[in-house]
Amino acid sequence: MQREPPWLMRTYSGHSSAKASNELYKTNLAKGQTGLSVAFDLPTQTGYDSDHAMSRGEVGKVGVPISDIGDMMQLFDGIPVEKMNTSMTINATAAWLLALYIAAAEKQGGDVTSLQGTTQNDIIKEYLSRGTYIFPPEHSLRLIVDMIAFTVHQVPKWNPINICSYHLQEAGATPVQEIAFSLCTAITVLDAVKASGKVEPQHFEKVVGRISYFVNAGIRFIEEMCKIRAFVTLWDEITKTRYGVEDPKYRMLRYGVQVNSLGLTEKQPENNIARIIYEMLAVTLSKDARARAIQLPAWNEALGLPRPWDQQLSLRMQQILSNETDLLEYGDLFNGSPVVEAKVDELAQGAKKEIEKIEALGGSIKAIDYMKQSLVASHADRIRKIEAGELKVVGVNCFTESEKSPLTTGADGGFMKVDPKAEQEQIDRLNAFRKSRDGAKVKKALEDLMAAAKNDKNIMPASIGCAHAGVTTGEWAFALREVFGEYRAPTGVGGQRSADPNAETFKKLRDKVEAKSKKTGGRIRMLVGKPGLDGHSNGAEQIAVRARDAGFEVIYQGIRLTPEQIVAAARDEGVHVVGLSILSGSHNELLADIMARMKKAGLDKIPVVVGGIIPDSDRDGLLKMGVARVYTPKDFELNRILSEIAELL
Repeated sequence: MQREPPWLMRTYSGHSSAKASNELYKTNLAKGQTGLSVAFDLPTQTGYDSDHAMSRGEVGKVGVPISDIGDMMQLFDGIPVEKMNTSMTINATAAWLLALYIAAAEKQGGDVTSLQGTTQNDIIKEYLSRGTYIFPPEHSLRLIVDMIAFTVHQVPKWNPINICSYHLQEAGATPVQEIAFSLCTAITVLDAVKASGKVEPQHFEKVVGRISYFVNAGIRFIEEMCKIRAFVTLWDEITKTRYGVEDPKYRMLRYGVQVNSLGLTEKQPENNIARIIYEMLAVTLSKDARARAIQLPAWNEALGLPRPWDQQLSLRMQQILSNETDLLEYGDLFNGSPVVEAKVDELAQGAKKEIEKIEALGGSIKAIDYMKQSLVASHADRIRKIEAGELKVVGVNCFTESEKSPLTTGADGGFMKVDPKAEQEQIDRLNAFRKSRDGAKVKKALEDLMAAAKNDKNIMPASIGCAHAGVTTGEWAFALREVFGEYRAPTGVGGQRSADPNAETFKKLRDKVEAKSKKTGGRIRMLVGKPGLDGHSNGAEQIAVRARDAGFEVIYQGIRLTPEQIVAAARDEGVHVVGLSILSGSHNELLADIMARMKKAGLDKIPVVVGGIIPDSDRDGLLKMGVARVYTPKDFELNRILSEIAELL
């Protein structure tokens, strides 16, 4: 039997600077990677220049900083973009990064109509799970529509939106929720495209055909495989019955995947290698539901930033499966299986009911509150099951005895740290770029951009003009902030319950909180904060819900707070303890600022605790700053964490 060609193989990567990331991309491509997946840093994702106050400590940490056309040209130096398939995980600033990519292609002398790749551009899931939104929903949806209307003719091989269920699962979504919430996003986007009149009716099928998905695959790989098959069935049904798409090729579920990072553990991290391989089976075993592109996380992502060797290992996993095994020699292995068909039907029917519920609320935009609360509740249930031992996690709540891992005993601790000099070097490069450009051209380009935004003209031509004129990421985003305003998404913590009220550890926690509250003369007031640009709020939300259940009075104001705002809230709310969540690697810089401000405000007696992806090598430095407790992903017992926090008072 003829072997099927393998899927597109990527690694999600980018760090420090465009130059360093370019070198990494060339290395990975030389090792057999067949596409690129660009990770951008948080200032780029949230529309700030590298020298903005909100960017402090965040530059180059979780991805590559792209401030202007110079950075984009450097990122793809020696890599012809018209021949590359590039995925960009970018949402609020997706139109801008696509404009920079197109401008870079034009400067390379490439054919823009040949560009292939994907912009994630799924802003609804940002409101629900990842937090890199900027603009209100209606304006964000308008930007998505503009990108779709532009690319369908000008960049016809580009996927302008990659509807992303991946982060929904990371935020706690069940398989049914992951299917339903994602399909509802697709419905919202396609309805908006039709209503806009920006795409001619005869080209609407092409729009449907360019909708792609980015899914998650967890450790329950049989159920996850069935989830994908249910996705395939429902997408085919929706595109045919709701949108009248007749050509089967336009009704295909085209999806890429990164397997589950939520399940990667800090304890016994070598176990993650097995987890990643099993999860990959979910999206490769079934030919009729096989992924078009796969990027695997590295085994050490719960520790810190992966090194080139770690990314190579993830790539080799894909290459061994596709080249050494006989997987690609056979048709679908599961067609006709009554077990699989029953599970697929169960998931599909559950998703249909959830879709009906969201449609009854008015669609995805109006149902953001409902979906957010549902995710927080589902995630709380998952954590409760891990704490109770109902959900087994090897090395965490069972089989915890372990030898020392040789993978983490080297001088680097088993992961890469971004050079602290990288941020200032990027700022220096940005300042030099600003001095080199024509100010009049920049001013005119920004005026054209704002006019397009105000007059409902397609935003893409003006954005490409901005890219060529030398406009920066922050300037583009702030021009649109002036027109569209900014948005604060719901936190989802109201009305949720997290704990098993009958659990002995929870009863002891409640008793302790009650006793401490009597000593303080009222309920313990706890500020839960997310400083910096890190929008991954799942952990903070679960702490807030559990603390409230335990009797704390919780002040939780959501994501993206400045150090000034956190200290002001601690002062104005009269809190007894401050709990901070930082997952982006910017903990040293942000906590140094916060602790100094707390002392200046006379609040240095209030204990500050922090949780996040914090290496052991940074722990002592944080404690010396005055941080009272440091928690990392291995600390999964929320009752114990909150009991220790209560003991600080």
